[in-house]
Amino acid sequence: MIKSTDAGGSAVQVGAQSVYSQCITNHPRIIAVLGGTGNEGQGLALRFAAAGHRVIIGSRDAEKARTAAQQLNGRLERSLLEGSDNQAAVKAADVIILTVPYSVQRTTVEQVSAALGGKILIDATVPLKPPKVSRVQLPEAGSAVAAIQRMLGESVRVVSAFQNVSAHHLQDLDHAVDCDVLVCGDDVNAREVVVGLCGDIGMRGLHAGPIDNSAAAEALTSILISINSRYKSAGAGIRITNLPD
Repeated sequence: MIKSTDAGGSAVQVGAQSVYSQCITNHPRIIAVLGGTGNEGQGLALRFAAAGHRVIIGSRDAEKARTAAQQLNGRLERSLLEGSDNQAAVKAADVIILTVPYSVQRTTVEQVSAALGGKILIDATVPLKPPKVSRVQLPEAGSAVAAIQRMLGESVRVVSAFQNVSAHHLQDLDHAVDCDVLVCGDDVNAREVVVGLCGDIGMRGLHAGPIDNSAAAEALTSILISINSRYKSAGAGIRITNLPD
């Protein structure tokens, strides 16, 4: 059973048939999920709220964000999430997760860049270009996430993660998300924070090198989409084998 706490410390139980027990984090953070009204963003928001983090759903439309937060709170049966416009969400948070489509990735970051200084930005962007989403289409510069790090400079610690995690599985709180997460970034300490956050929601985060390596994770998403189509899967993931315990 997934358990969380509200502000008063009361336990929250999510999903009577859950297949694993998720521990409450010992390091609660304020996490803003930009694009939190989409499927991936909502899935991550649910998981992090259930793990004891304070979660703010961000959107260009504050009312849309508040509505999404209310709906997710209904699923959790507690008021654990809140919604606001992107700028307010970023200002209040110490960790920001970007889950917007590639087409608006850069403009979204530009709009909140003034509030990002000194914070960790987890970018889950995948450069998908419909309708051929099962074909790898990386930008000329290589990595969509690395381009954001170059744009923001060293004052913002950009980390790439969650590109290969199924939104379908994230939103199914009765089941563990059985996959690894490739975590790329130039700041090792920021990567370690994100690896810890992965563990908070039942996944294994792995240090996967500098931010330019994000190109590999971004490309893998199109491969997973192709595999899902071929094998009629709801959401294939990745697992790195032969690592020491």
